[in-house]
This record gives sequence, structure tokens and C-alpha cells, in this order.
Amino acid sequence: MYFSIIIPVYNRPQEVDELLESLCKQSYTNFETLIIEDGSDKSCKNIVDKYIDRLNIRYYYKENSGQGFSRNYGFERAEGDYFVVFDSDCIIPPHYFETVNRFLLEHPVDAYGGPDRAHPDFTPVQKAISYAMTSPLSTGGTRGNKKHVGIFHPRSFNMGISCEVYEQTGGYRITRMGEDIEFSIRIIESGFSTALIENAFVYHKRRSNMIQFFKQLHFFGRARINISRFYPNKVKFIHFLPALFTLGIIFFFSLPFWNLSLFKLLSVPFLAFIALILFHASYKNKSLNIGILSVVAVFTQLTAYGIGFLQELWTKTRK
Repeated sequence: MYFSIIIPVYNRPQEVDELLESLCKQSYTNFETLIIEDGSDKSCKNIVDKYIDRLNIRYYYKENSGQGFSRNYGFERAEGDYFVVFDSDCIIPPHYFETVNRFLLEHPVDAYGGPDRAHPDFTPVQKAISYAMTSPLSTGGTRGNKKHVGIFHPRSFNMGISCEVYEQTGGYRITRMGEDIEFSIRIIESGFSTALIENAFVYHKRRSNMIQFFKQLHFFGRARINISRFYPNKVKFIHFLPALFTLGIIFFFSLPFWNLSLFKLLSVPFLAFIALILFHASYKNKSLNIGILSVVAVFTQLTAYGIGFLQELWTKTRK
């Protein structure tokens, strides 16, 4: 199996360095790497040049068009049997392509995805954010979970498609605001098979502080409504949960001014949720500090997504 790795990059040369270094350590090496510089001001060309003798790598610079169309740019130039998409802020464990190759030989599918994890060297904040995005106690539990409801939808931070999938679908139709969700839906509706490869995980850095994380999840919330413009029936009840949580938080903290007894009653499930996150995250990461940060990260995740979701929903209904 020959793989083509497509990595769109925008002003993140240091992340590319770490990602390429991890690709040099792969136990399965039958792949090429295409770096697509999407109109960056901070070029990673000098970083890529460091790996010319260590990887089968090609560098392309193009005008800024967003990550979806930058991936298409890479697909057009890829030569592999499978096109593998990574975000530039990922680190790939050494067994990744060996795991994927073995799975695809035993269980041929047209598209696959893998989960993400926190690397041991990540900062406490990054580990807390990773917990929020992958925990069963938040909406992140639907990502990379074999027990999730319905057909598995790969996500572009860690996914692969056969060259036939690209040839038939034409790749990404939109370049931002939920482009990976739209593409996954279209892959499945075109009759292609998908699968989660549980051990094909990546270490995903995401954002390094809560403000950046809030902005990212706010955008994700808006993106879910944007997808409904293409697929109205793809907004499920689960997608409304962060918005309901956000409205609940607003209602909860407005209660003391007019109904103290109801505030005390509702405090029980609210505090129980906090305690559950604190215990689970602390136990999973063997750190009370990360547990506390995880509480902040989960609340940031849910409220940011909820606000973005509600704002975009309001904008859509007014048009």
C-alpha cells in the first residue's frame, strides 16, 4: 500500500517541523509527503528542506484558499493508493502507517479515520483540552469512539481516503466552516465504506490556551449550522446539547437574584457534573492540576460551541 500524506499549512512552521520529525520515525515507510503552504506569511520551506534526504517529500506554495481547497490541491498531485490528511499540529506515532496498512489489507474500506490523544510531553493545558475533546463526559466522546451512534464519519485532522473516493467526489466542496463534516457526509452518501481504526491515533496539539480554544470551538459551533445549509437533516439532537448547556448556565447563574431555593436545587447536578469531570480527568491524567484545568476546558468547549451554534442559527433563521 502506497500512501500520500497531505498536510495544509498556514503560518505554523514549528508545528510542521515536529510533524515531519515524527514521520521520519515510522516503521512503515512506503509513503510520500506533500506540504501545501496555503499563502502563509511565515513560510515553512526551510523546515521542509531539512527533511529532503530523510523523507520522500514535496513542497508547494499557493495563494490562500483555506484548508479544504488546499487539501484538494494536494490530492490533485498525489500518487498514492490512499490519500492521508493530517492537521499540521499533529504528531504521528511510529506505528501509525504499519497499523493502517495492516487494517486496510484485512478490512478494505474506502475511507478511514483515527482518534486523537494527548502526548506525554504536552502542557497541562493541552492535556486538559485534549480531555475535553475526547472525553465521554463531553461531546468529545463522540470522536474516535467505536461505540458511537451511526456510521463513522472521518475527520480531517486524521483521515484517509482511497484515490477512487477523490476521483468520484472531487474532494472538498467547501474550504472552511465544517468542510470535513460535509466531505464525510458526501463520501458516505456516495456509497463508499468507512471505518474507525482505533489504534491509528495521532497526538493532536490543538490550541495552547483557553482563549484560542474558545475561538476554535465557537467556530465549530457555527460550522455545524453551516453544514445544515447543505444537509438540513444532519443536525441531530446531540448537536443541540452544547447550546442547551449554555442556556442552562445562563439560567442557572441568573437564579440567585430571584429564586434562591431553585438555585440550591439545581446546584446539585451542576456540582455533580463538575465533580465527575474533576475525578475522571484527574484519574485519567494522574494529576489533580490537569483535572482542574479539564473542568475549565469542558466548560469552555461546551459554552463556546453553544454560543457559536446559537449565533449561526439566529443568523440563518433571519435570512
